[in-house]
Amino acid sequence: MSALKDIYNNECVPSLKEEFGYKSTMQLPKIEKVVLNMGLGEAVQNPKIVDGAVEELTAISGQRAVVTHARKSIATFKLREGMPIGCRVTLRGQKMFDFLSKLINIALPRVRDFRGISPKGFDGRGNYSLGVQEQIIFPEIDYDKIDKIKGLNITIVTSANTDEEGRWLLRGLGMPFKK
Repeated sequence: MSALKDIYNNECVPSLKEEFGYKSTMQLPKIEKVVLNMGLGEAVQNPKIVDGAVEELTAISGQRAVVTHARKSIATFKLREGMPIGCRVTLRGQKMFDFLSKLINIALPRVRDFRGISPKGFDGRGNYSLGVQEQIIFPEIDYDKIDKIKGLNITIVTSANTDEEGRWLLRGLGMPFKK
């Protein structure tokens, strides 16, 4: 079992039960999945950039990335339906906990001028979204081999009903929110 899962079972579960007055452990909020998404607007002019993004996202997540395609044609952006426009990965189970541990303990502290992540990224139902502007904060990415700095979106989906429950869960796991 990963260290993050041990922290959830041994520290978060009792504190969540006490804080919100849950009677059963089945009521407790838990992390269901983590979705990594890399949108590439410049893929319209250079479709080969998607291949590099897929390799980088695969290295970051430890799971093969899927290429996403445009659903609609937009003439203003010279975008046609079916063109590759980005890539994404959905992590569950052990890979999800491994990625979150790497994000919290290794990647986020490597961000320049890091003072914590914004607590305003919740959607109203306990899910948290975070934008990373540089993929080079992850140790798997070799700085010499990248062609362009790309950002990615990280969405942590929880079973929490409210933002407060989701915030309490993520803070218990060690997510460094701003004060």
